[in-house]
Amino acid sequence: MLEGKALIDDSDMPMKMQIQAMASASHALDLFDVFDCKSIAAHIKKDFDKRYGGGWQCVVGSNFGSYFTHSEGTFIYFTLQTLKFLIFKGVIFPSHS
Repeated sequence: MLEGKALIDDSDMPMKMQIQAMASASHALDLFDVFDCKSIAAHIKKDFDKRYGGGWQCVVGSNFGSYFTHSEGTFIYFTLQTLKFLIFKGVIFPSHS
């Protein structure tokens, strides 16, 4: 499972959720090749949607940039092995009727 320790770059998630994010990433790395970032991200997204409700987003790779708005308490950015992981839940804006 967790061969190398994850390094959290930034997060506003509760600690329990941070631990789950790293465990989910570690499990995905056990299931998929490290170069299959799309499958790794999909696995983590599905896990978080199931555990914490829909609307989660996950980006996995070794070199990417991002700029986004997230719901408070739902963001983590960390490194595990050679990959960076960005997990967050997007903000839902009220519809204008």
